[in-house]
Amino acid sequence: HRRPDGASHDLLVDTGHALHPGADYAALSRYRIRTVRDGLRWHLIETMPGQYDWSSFLPMLRASQDHGMQVIWDLCHYGYPADVDPFSPAFPDRFARFAAAAASVVRDESDDVPWYCPVKEISYWSWAGGDMAHFGPMGLGRGAELKRQLVRATCAGIAAIRQVDPRARFMFADPVINVAPLTPADFDAAEHATQGQYEAWDMIAGARGHGLGGRRDNLDVIGVNFYSHNQWRLDGPRIEWGETDYRPFRELLMQVHNRYQRPILIAETGAEGDLRVPWLRYVCDEVAAARSQGADIHGICLYPVTDYP
Repeated sequence: HRRPDGASHDLLVDTGHALHPGADYAALSRYRIRTVRDGLRWHLIETMPGQYDWSSFLPMLRASQDHGMQVIWDLCHYGYPADVDPFSPAFPDRFARFAAAAASVVRDESDDVPWYCPVKEISYWSWAGGDMAHFGPMGLGRGAELKRQLVRATCAGIAAIRQVDPRARFMFADPVINVAPLTPADFDAAEHATQGQYEAWDMIAGARGHGLGGRRDNLDVIGVNFYSHNQWRLDGPRIEWGETDYRPFRELLMQVHNRYQRPILIAETGAEGDLRVPWLRYVCDEVAAARSQGADIHGICLYPVTDYP
């Protein structure tokens, strides 16, 4: 997708773990897609505490090297070993040890600067796994507690990885949202819900939630996840693309840019069926508009590539 000034956006993809890594990366490279997000599966690697089996990861890592692919590795993509309790005080240190071990493997296999997303979608996971019991750890009404635990683990993981490889770069993916009031009386509550999207990034940067390990230099690249369902009315229906209360994506991007002054990556986006092309065109146009206003946006990631060719 080219801007009017002729510059191009970078396009990257989340592979969704569905294809053989060699075939996957080879196919993508033919289309000049050179950067992907892919995931380590912690529960397959650490089957016993402190014992790591890298056989599920090394073929992916080596295939990326063979095909010249830059990979942003998700270290914790909602999954964890069966004996791990994310609510436990031991969880951050356990994750940090795994992160350091993974970083050692990547360092020893590759001379490239490594990229990591330590914990995927802290805000969404806290809601889905901490408040709604949609998936592990199946919490109800414990979302704030889980968010702090995931931030602790993220910050501990960053520190551990930097001890192993100071070159490491980090991306932190979470949704950007807009919650509109259903009635005028809902305005404050809707604004509070909207502002919640920044909590995890603020904590990682040490701007709130003191004692979690947050530091300003932790916050490297902001990963923004954005889909057509990321805007809704408080306790009400989704705001559909094109409706009056729908906020242009460029505005949400500029809010992130103005708040953090950090590089931004559209870490996930996509649509299904006949909406695939118009949605990607909309996202690319909005990214171009935000870049023209000064936002430092480096790429757009289609998720997952196996569903959204």
